[in-house]
Amino acid sequence: MKSEPHNPPDAVAQLRHDLRTPVNHIIGYSEMLIEDASGSGSDISDLQKIHSAAGELLTLINTRLHLGGDLETQKAMPSIRAENMDSHQDDCIFSGRVLAVDDNPGNLDVLERRLIRHGLDVETAESGMEALNLIRSRPFDLVLLDVMMPEVDGYSVLKEMKLDSQTKDIPVIMISALDQMESVVRCIEAGAEDYLPKPFNPTLLRARIGACLEKKSLRDAEQGHLRKIEETQRRLDKELAEAAAYVRSILPPPVEVPLRVDWIYRPSSELAGDSFGYHWIDSEHFAVYLLDVCGHGVGACLLSVSAINVIRSGALPGVDFQDPGAVLTALNDAFPMERQNNLYFTLWYGVYHAPSRMLTFASGGHPPALLVETRPTGTPESRRLTSNGMIIGVMEDMPFAAKSVEIPAGSHLFIPCDGCYEIRNGAGEMQDYDAFETVVCSHTASPDALQKLESWAIEMRGSEYLEDDFSLIQIQFPK
Repeated sequence: MKSEPHNPPDAVAQLRHDLRTPVNHIIGYSEMLIEDASGSGSDISDLQKIHSAAGELLTLINTRLHLGGDLETQKAMPSIRAENMDSHQDDCIFSGRVLAVDDNPGNLDVLERRLIRHGLDVETAESGMEALNLIRSRPFDLVLLDVMMPEVDGYSVLKEMKLDSQTKDIPVIMISALDQMESVVRCIEAGAEDYLPKPFNPTLLRARIGACLEKKSLRDAEQGHLRKIEETQRRLDKELAEAAAYVRSILPPPVEVPLRVDWIYRPSSELAGDSFGYHWIDSEHFAVYLLDVCGHGVGACLLSVSAINVIRSGALPGVDFQDPGAVLTALNDAFPMERQNNLYFTLWYGVYHAPSRMLTFASGGHPPALLVETRPTGTPESRRLTSNGMIIGVMEDMPFAAKSVEIPAGSHLFIPCDGCYEIRNGAGEMQDYDAFETVVCSHTASPDALQKLESWAIEMRGSEYLEDDFSLIQIQFPK
């Protein structure tokens, strides 16, 4: 990998760079010696003279060999450093792993010593390629990166880091001479956090390292929280998928004889509040039932599964499951809403006596079942099968009465939940049972009537997403 194209330094700029480098070393080392000696009572006047003279020499280099840039800033830098020397102590301790990158060993040594004084774990690299290899092989909390290096310069290293998902969040501080500000701006635009001018101002060095490490710490904490959230979400998704698979597994398979029974089950969320079932109580009596718990989610699903398992297993002592009224009365007593986290459910329960073709049914707040008979003329005739029972679990000691109807040969029975017709379209208009009844009658004779009813619901909604669970049972009686 080669450096990005850039304008090579002219002879004067290169001379200025070469002259400033050893002077920066003198300034850096003298500062550290002054700091070490300041608290011991030793005479540091000679060290201060060396530091001051180096600052004056740096000013002279900057001004006499100046070809562009902010001259006033360059003149001011040594004096700023001198003013700060007597007032600060290098006692700020940080924590973290830092990579310092500079092709000049002297610059690197001064910077490394500074960083170690701040309690940092420091590694160094003398080229851009070495820096990239280190960054890709181990974690760092901060990179101090020289702008101008041969072969692979600082901008190219920065660009590679920001393209890699594993390194793009590592903060980078660019190290530059003041006449490289155009390159520094380019690096900041490419994602560098900040820059440090040469020679290093101890106050600026501490402040910018501290700010970057704090930002990195906060970012790491945020990423850690996000990973925990994502891990939790994956676990919940897996558990919800397993629960949804269980709910679907307890639904009975479609049957062909002696009754043809099929169904559509389309939950509006991972876990539905709907459930249903059917089974032969004995050789003559066929029970069919569909319940709808208020709400959705885990709570509604748990109540739905509990209630449907009670019905399916006949786990209501002393109850005649051939008597729909008795079944609903017993369920109302067994599932009071105050013991079910204020959840309740509606239920349609019917028992078909095959020898007499009589269907006895009861409803607890549930939509009517729809009995559709096709007349000899080919015209379908529908009848709503419902009773006036209360919602299950709302009031104690509520009696539920059953009704009976004779089933014509070859007729169809549709048992819906309210999500089959309470469908809000894009204009906010809600469909009603009348519309549902009309579309059922128009498709009863179709072998794919259930799929057509589902398609109608999706078309009315204008979306594959339905607001409520869509559960519908169809029974075709023999001719």
